[in-house]
Amino acid sequence: MSDLPESCRVFAGGPRRAVALHCSLAHAGAWANLAAALRGLTITAPDLPGHGRAAPWTGARSLHDMAYDIALATLRAQGGAADLIGHSFGATVALRVALDHPDLVRTLTLIEPVLFAAARGDAAFALFAAGYAEVDRHIDSAPALAAQAFHAIWGAGDFASLPERQRRYMTDRMGLIRAQNDVLLEDRPGMLAPGRLEGFDRPTLLIEGAESPTIVAAIHGALAARLPKVQRHVIGGAGHMLPITHAAAVAAVMASLVS
Repeated sequence: MSDLPESCRVFAGGPRRAVALHCSLAHAGAWANLAAALRGLTITAPDLPGHGRAAPWTGARSLHDMAYDIALATLRAQGGAADLIGHSFGATVALRVALDHPDLVRTLTLIEPVLFAAARGDAAFALFAAGYAEVDRHIDSAPALAAQAFHAIWGAGDFASLPERQRRYMTDRMGLIRAQNDVLLEDRPGMLAPGRLEGFDRPTLLIEGAESPTIVAAIHGALAARLPKVQRHVIGGAGHMLPITHAAAVAAVMASLVS
C-alpha cells in the first residue's frame, strides 16, 4: 500500500483488505477488538479529523467532507476494491464514499450509521431530537456535561467510571458533534436523494444493537427499504458501541460477507 493518510492503524490479519471508519469521539484503535475477531482480513483504519493523531479540526472545512477525503484516500491506497466498514459517524462517511465510488468497494458494512435525516417523520426522531438538544445546549458553556449527556445515549457504561483521560478526550471534542449536523441532520451530500441508494449494487450489511437508541432501528429500516443487496442483523444485548463491546458477535455476522 502507498499514499495512506498520515494517521492510520493497520491490523494485519490476512490477504483480504478492508478499510474501517470509527465513530465520533473515538480513534482508529477502536477497531482493535473487531480486527482480532475477524480472520483473514487486514483492516486499515484512519483517524478521522480531530480524532486520535489526526490534525485538529479548525472549522475551515466541513468535518464530513474532510473525513470523506481521508476515507477515499485510504480506500484508493488499497490497490483495488476493498471491504468498507463504518460505525456511527464513520458509517455515514462510508456510505457516502461507497455511493460515490462503488468501484472501490467490494462490500459495505454499516454499523449503526447515524444518518438521522433518513428517519425524519418517524416517531423515534422526536425522542432523538430531545436528547440531542440536551447535548447541544451544553456544548459551548459546559462541554463536560455535554459529553456526559452524549455518552448516556450513545456510549457504553457510566461516564463517571471512565478513565479521566478518556473523559477529557471526549469533552475536548464535543464541538465535533455539532459540526456534523449539515450531513447527519440535513443530508447535504444528497445520499438520500431519489435513486441514490437504489443504484448501489454492492452487498451491504446493516448491523445494530438490540439495546441501541430507537432512532437506529428507524434509520436502518429506511435504508434497508431502499438498498437492493442488503442484509440487516440485530445483536442481542448490545448497544451502540457494539464493535467494541460485542466484537465477536459482530465478527460472526460479518464473516460470510468478508471471507
